[in-house]
Amino acid sequence: MRIKPLRENLICYLEKRGLLGQWEKKKYLFEQNPKLPGLNTELLEPKHLKLYSFRLTQKYRVIFVYAGNLEIEVIDINDHYK
Repeated sequence: MRIKPLRENLICYLEKRGLLGQWEKKKYLFEQNPKLPGLNTELLEPKHLKLYSFRLTQKYRVIFVYAGNLEIEVIDINDHYK
């Protein structure tokens, strides 16, 4: 599994919150095994939209879509509790 490069606005979001190191760690883990229990990868509701997420930290989630053969595109990173 490969993650497409992040858009500039998502990189800025991570930088402002001091999450770049955490992103690199979780990106590596996801690319090795997207079903790793610690990532809590899940299909979001409503399921027909085919949006998925995995846990960046206890507070932040990475929202993504499958973009083709073993590739995903991150469309958002957000505070899970807002």
